[in-house]
Amino acid sequence: MMKRIISTISLMTCILIVNAQDLSATVEAVSIVQHKPKIMVIPFTKQGEDIRTVLENDVNKRVALTKIKEAFDLRGFTTVDFLGRVRALSTASGLGVDQQQDYKTAIIQQSGADVYVEAEIDLLESPTGNAVKTLLTAYESSTGNALSNTVGESGKFYTDDYGKLTSKSVETCMDGFLDVIQSKFGDIVANGQSISITIGIDTGSSYLMSSEVGNNGYTLADELELWMEENAFKSNYHIQGTTDRQMIFDDVRIPLRDEKGRTYNVNKFGLKMMAFFRQMGIRIERTTSNNMLVVTIK
Repeated sequence: MMKRIISTISLMTCILIVNAQDLSATVEAVSIVQHKPKIMVIPFTKQGEDIRTVLENDVNKRVALTKIKEAFDLRGFTTVDFLGRVRALSTASGLGVDQQQDYKTAIIQQSGADVYVEAEIDLLESPTGNAVKTLLTAYESSTGNALSNTVGESGKFYTDDYGKLTSKSVETCMDGFLDVIQSKFGDIVANGQSISITIGIDTGSSYLMSSEVGNNGYTLADELELWMEENAFKSNYHIQGTTDRQMIFDDVRIPLRDEKGRTYNVNKFGLKMMAFFRQMGIRIERTTSNNMLVVTIK
C-alpha cells in the first residue's frame, strides 16, 4: 500500500513539473507574441532627394503614408507619426537640405520606433484605369537589419482617388507582411538583436591579440572572448576568426531593451566595451554604423 502511495505521489510530482515547464514556455511564448513593435512609416527617397520636400510637395504621398499607417493601427500596432516627427525636428534642429541622410537617421533614432517601414508608392495611369503599386520594406531601427518586404497592387479602377487605391494595394499584402515582422521581432525579443564587431590593432600599437594582458596571464584574445561570453545577450556570440592583429565577431546578440526598459543599441554596447578596455589600461577608438561596431586598439 505504501509503495502505491509513493508511486502515486512521484507520478503527480512529475506531472506538476512537466505542466509547470509547459506553462512557463507558454507564458514566455505569449509574452513574445504580445510584444508588438512600435512602427513608423517613412517615404522612399532617391539619392539626392530631400525627405521633407518629397512629402511637402506631394499631397498624394502624404495621403498614401497615412493610409499605410492606418493599416498598422487597425491591426493593433502602435505607430509613430512620421510627418509630425519631421516638423518637430525641423523646428528644433534647423538641419539643412544637404543633410538629408543625417536628417533621416535623426528622425529614426529620435522616433522611439522599434521598426521603420520604408514605403515606395507608384501611381500607374492608363486608359483602362489607374492603379497603385506599393513596395514596403521593414527595417529594425537600432541596427538597420531588414525584417520583411512585400509588394502590393490595387488592381485597375477608373478613379483618381490616390488614397483609396493605396489602401487597396496595401490590403492585398499587409497580413503576410506583418506576420513576418512579428515573427522576426519575436525572435529578437527572445534571442536578441544581431550586431557584428571587428576589433583591430593599429599599426603603431604595441599590442597583439597574443599579448598577455590583465592580472590573469590571459592573452588579449582570451580576455575578449571571456568578456563577450559575459556580456552578449544569453552568452550568444560567434567568432568568425582571430589573427594576431584582428578579431572578428560576426554575430553578437545584444538585448532589445536595457534593464530599465530603454532602447539598447550597438553604440551602447560599444560604450560597455570601451569601459572594459579602460579597465585593462588599453586605449581604443571606436566607430559604429547600423549594426556594425569597429574597435581599433591604439
